[in-house]
Amino acid sequence: MTLMPTVADIAALLERFAPNDLAEDWDNVGLLVGDRNSEVGRLMTCLTITPASAAEAIDRQADLIVAHHPLPFHPLRRLTTDTTEGRLLLDLIAGGVAIYSPHTAFDSAASGVNVRLAAGLELGDIAPIVESDVLASAQGTVQGAALGTGRWGRVDQPIPLREIADRVKRFLAIDRVRVVGEDSQPITRVGIACGSGGQLLDAARAVGCDCLVTGETNFHTCLEAQATGIALVLTGHFASERFAVESLAEHLAEQLPGVDVWASRHEQDPLRTV
Repeated sequence: MTLMPTVADIAALLERFAPNDLAEDWDNVGLLVGDRNSEVGRLMTCLTITPASAAEAIDRQADLIVAHHPLPFHPLRRLTTDTTEGRLLLDLIAGGVAIYSPHTAFDSAASGVNVRLAAGLELGDIAPIVESDVLASAQGTVQGAALGTGRWGRVDQPIPLREIADRVKRFLAIDRVRVVGEDSQPITRVGIACGSGGQLLDAARAVGCDCLVTGETNFHTCLEAQATGIALVLTGHFASERFAVESLAEHLAEQLPGVDVWASRHEQDPLRTV
């Protein structure tokens, strides 16, 4: 009889893949709900725990959800069904579903979200926008393995902004992006910041980027980018990270033979174009 891994075993695997020390100070990462000694035979990854993805996990009898966005995120003073967060947590606890979130540790890891997106855009010499003082250790020293927040990389030769936008759409399999800048603006260095990455605009400029690809940012950051001549490509928050949840499921399936691993099939971007 094959012994199934425990929640603790999988938490340790995820911590090696995306060390929690890489997470931003404001974040809430690691094992957030569950019994470390429980066995895991079924595991679902998702970007966010929503009523749809939580119901999927419960219906398919998942033992563990690896959710990119933490639940809970902020400290809870009470846990009741009066809030959506409380209802989701109580339903998952009643269903015996544990929750682990790597969030910004996964964003910044050597094989994390930003590195994967930079590689998908065919960038070279990939490096962090803001380097971390966390030791790489088992993360390796191959190209892109340096640790830190965001990533930047070079294109082989200057290309117009519209080509960067087209690369983004092809890799993320999306139809549209929003941009700041002229289509013909020449781009040589591209910064990458998945999710809500507008706060990295100044740091990206400081390392020589003339374009920043991120999920979303606010209007005033767009104005600042326009005023300082750095282009923006906005993919939408969901699209900038969902692809990595799918690849994480593939990675975990390889590392956990005998465990049924899948990426949520029911979650979707809450925003749509009409």
